[in-house]
Amino acid sequence: MASLPFSATCSHSTFIDFNYKARNSKLFFLKNPRFTFSKRNFFVKSVASDQRQQELKESQLTEQASLDTFVPDSASIASSIKYHAEFTPSFSPDHFELPKAFYATAESVRDSLIINWNATYEYYDKINVKQAYYLSMEFLQGRALLNAIGNLELTGAYAEALKKLGHNLEDVAREEPDAALGNGGLGRLASCFLDSLATLNYPAWGYGLRYKYGLFKQHITKDGQEEVAENWLEMGNPWEIVRNDVSYPVKFYGEVVSDSNGNKQWVGGEDIVAVAYDVPIPGYKTKTTINLRLWSTKVSPKEFDLQAYNAGDHARAYAATKNAEKICYILYPGDESLEGKTLRLKQQYTLCSASLQDIIARFERRSGESLNWENFPDKVAVQMNDTHPTLCIPELIRILMDVKGLSWEQAWNITRRTVAYTNHTVLPEALEKWSLELMQKLLPRHVEIIRMIDEELIQTIIDEYGAEDLDLLEQKLKEMRILDNIELPESVAELFVKSEETSVVDSTEKEEDDIDADEETEPTDEEEEEQLEEEEIDGKKSTKVTFMDPKLPQTVRMANLCVAGGSAVNGVAAIHSEIVKNEVFNEFYKLWPEKFQNKTNGVTPRRWIRFCNPDLSKIITKWTGSEDWVVNTEKLDILRKFADNEDLQSEWREAKRRNKVKVASFLREKTGYIVNPDAMFDVQVKRIHEYKRQLLNIMGIVYRYKKMKEMSHEERKTRFVPRVCIFGGKAFATYVQAKRIVKFITDVGSTVNHDPEIGDLLKVVFVPDYNVSVAEMLIPGSELSQHISTAGMEASGTSNMKFAMNGCILIGTLDGANVEIREEVGEENFFLFGAEAHEIAGLRKERAEGKFEPDPRFEEVKAYVRSGVFGPYNYEELMGSLEGNEGYGRADYFLVGKDFPSYIECQEKVDEAYRNQKRWTKMSILNTAGSYKFSSDRTIHEYAKDIWRIDPVVLP
Repeated sequence: MASLPFSATCSHSTFIDFNYKARNSKLFFLKNPRFTFSKRNFFVKSVASDQRQQELKESQLTEQASLDTFVPDSASIASSIKYHAEFTPSFSPDHFELPKAFYATAESVRDSLIINWNATYEYYDKINVKQAYYLSMEFLQGRALLNAIGNLELTGAYAEALKKLGHNLEDVAREEPDAALGNGGLGRLASCFLDSLATLNYPAWGYGLRYKYGLFKQHITKDGQEEVAENWLEMGNPWEIVRNDVSYPVKFYGEVVSDSNGNKQWVGGEDIVAVAYDVPIPGYKTKTTINLRLWSTKVSPKEFDLQAYNAGDHARAYAATKNAEKICYILYPGDESLEGKTLRLKQQYTLCSASLQDIIARFERRSGESLNWENFPDKVAVQMNDTHPTLCIPELIRILMDVKGLSWEQAWNITRRTVAYTNHTVLPEALEKWSLELMQKLLPRHVEIIRMIDEELIQTIIDEYGAEDLDLLEQKLKEMRILDNIELPESVAELFVKSEETSVVDSTEKEEDDIDADEETEPTDEEEEEQLEEEEIDGKKSTKVTFMDPKLPQTVRMANLCVAGGSAVNGVAAIHSEIVKNEVFNEFYKLWPEKFQNKTNGVTPRRWIRFCNPDLSKIITKWTGSEDWVVNTEKLDILRKFADNEDLQSEWREAKRRNKVKVASFLREKTGYIVNPDAMFDVQVKRIHEYKRQLLNIMGIVYRYKKMKEMSHEERKTRFVPRVCIFGGKAFATYVQAKRIVKFITDVGSTVNHDPEIGDLLKVVFVPDYNVSVAEMLIPGSELSQHISTAGMEASGTSNMKFAMNGCILIGTLDGANVEIREEVGEENFFLFGAEAHEIAGLRKERAEGKFEPDPRFEEVKAYVRSGVFGPYNYEELMGSLEGNEGYGRADYFLVGKDFPSYIECQEKVDEAYRNQKRWTKMSILNTAGSYKFSSDRTIHEYAKDIWRIDPVVLP
């Protein structure tokens, strides 16, 4: 096989050297067979054949020119769809039903995408442009069909073509399953960024993993949330192209050996292969089509143990195959067990290793004979989306040193100029820490490199602060080191050794005194914290500070590694970036202030207004004078001057109601509940987590329900605006408290929705299996959206931006991007409540000291829940988490009780505002007008200019 020029195999014998290169890794050029036909011709060498070849070449150039400018009409599109239904079938040929129509339509669209896709990368290769690479464990893409044909400006033509074939475009589009490649805002942000990168013509790729079963599909039963595996790949994915010729070796376990020259090699262990699956990402009204490369994992067929299989030991026969394949089974496998932790770390390393090998192979190919590794950061920018891809740092160094032969200094310098880090959280548990023991076992060479980076960081800290004040230096090192609870290198540890003269007799007496003292009293907390070790050498007593506590685990702090090894560190909202600088990484900020930046998140206006809300889009286009707002969202600001216009307000309300009718129909289909589209639609859809405070929302609904039950029918109608309270989101499978919250919401809904006294005055609906497609349905029809996290705990949020863009008014705390949204839309057009970020620590301290006095209304709600009115389920654990002053799972850490009075009073203001529909509509218009800042186009421009230093490249 090695002699074949197009071999797709990957020899494990070359694993460690990484001499393997993905041959022919350029994207294939495929042509739509209904648009153009090209045959391969073979000629015997002659003058006549030379002349004929020249004619053919000129003909192909003319054909290509016409292909580039050809815009398919509905007739050619219908022919293309019929072609794929017949010749690239995934279904039997008998009928052209909706599933078959979707796959044939998607394959037809893909033909058009591939033409631009290949042209994009052929041009990037030709000019050897600097390219950004966005590495993320999640890409929450959603459905691709309507987005793709919208970006290609072919929506009308495809609708007409499908009509000719007996189908409706919207019905066909609904057949597409959401790609199960993400869960929350992290993945949705990454997908918005890809859309903006393509639309703005930036040279970039995305890299992720191809999860077979996703996170999970959520079912809601009488017992709450149940999880089953996603089936999005069951019928295949028409958008992806497997690149069997693009695969890279990935190693785990093994050992590190040195050759006679001291060069390190990582040998032995477990070898797998990462195979590329490519998904085209088209830009809006541009030829630029970028790539999302997803890795799937397998092993060579020779790893299948045929002897064991034939002997009946089937499990042993395919053990290696299953071990490789399961790496890409599930997004975020449960990590309560050692096996789960190992699998997560394998996932992260697979993403980093395969992606970097691919990036390096592309750099080498584009550089050709002028290859110079010092130019690597001038051609490559790697962005780590949160800490999951942190292993990019030691992996890039490993390849540069062990495979390419660079020195440590060269590799370290190149890496620090290439890699950048986006922080997405201030939650300590989300700032990943990996067990050093596990990492040492799984990735032994990387631990060696991480130790070297840690030593570099230690030396930098010593150079900055000196060794005069050892207490200060000790504090800095303990907070900033990458290796936590690990002793200092010997050369540095000597700084912390203090010697004093003593006699042997005195020393013996002192030891006896210490023994007596130990028998009488336990060491104080301060004494344990100091952890001083004493040794006697040549009549001198040496006191050494130890940086290790045997009771605590030894860990690798991935976020610290990101900051130390990256060229830039950015937060994702103004308030979040300040917290990153002043709290999370304050010591690093003092050391390297130039590294820290803010890049407020954004969302793509194409998917999140233009395509998901066509009624509103038409109105915006009419009143702003053009469709320019789709790529220049600053144009949305024009709406401000028409906010009081009665004609605009009337059109705005009509569009909103049409969307609400669609939502009502959707809710009935998904949950069986019938809701009134004339009620206020109040929505909270996001990952279920205690800090996002779905619990505060449902406790407020319980309070509302209880008050309604205490009133007469007439009093209720006067006091309360009718509401449909909609929830959606997944609780992580092992997050017990979050699953209790889901159960609580569904129990409240079951009781309230069947109460004849309340009727349409209040409905509570939990939408199962929340995903991008559900969001595209709910957001255009929403009127109030809840973004009510504990202040200082939400990095940014992106759903708040989507809701505001669609004219939905927010109720929320001063947290994440809420702060900036409120500034842009106007304080009077945002319902604000709750404690502020700078108050949170003091409020928790007050609680711990027993000084917190709960509001009587909050106590009333808890008692009402405990009364059993919402069913027999025992909510003691859930209610108990809101009580007490200290202890795990107690003391209301997320301040639900503290903010409850402010929240329900703010909700009364919401009712008051909604009664005045003219005022409410104006607020809605001003939310859309003020959302212009929150386009991902603006965010990407900032990343490109300030971090990646790349420029747009427009295809000729």
